[in-house]
Amino acid sequence: MSTQPFVIERVYLAPIQKVWEAITVREKMKEWYFDLAEFKPEVGFEFEFTAGDNNNFQYRHLCRVTKVVEGKTIAYTWRYDGYEGDSEVTWELFPEGEGTKLILTHSGLETFPPLDAFKKENFVAGWTHITSISLKEYLEK
Repeated sequence: MSTQPFVIERVYLAPIQKVWEAITVREKMKEWYFDLAEFKPEVGFEFEFTAGDNNNFQYRHLCRVTKVVEGKTIAYTWRYDGYEGDSEVTWELFPEGEGTKLILTHSGLETFPPLDAFKKENFVAGWTHITSISLKEYLEK
């Protein structure tokens, strides 16, 4: 697998503060992202959630916040319980006219085992849906 990270850019018709809260406030994340038991945008904070693949196999995701720049950047590790590999997801926000540009980068995908569920195209499909549909609809409702 290529060591190139997956990067996706989206622009939302919403102010940065609204986007920041959507990606860092647990109650808001629950409405469009994953239902996390707890989340704090603090370096070192660990969180987990379970989500399935296209075959409805459930994977326990283990994450730890690695970077926070209030209102601009949040990053966290992304790995799977019981599997090799350790990746990182970074959300960066920039003003774009009257809206907000999001640059999402998921690096380290090549560290996961060569299983169908961990193919890059599955991450591309997942992040595309999350950023283009779920988050967009949440922010622009």
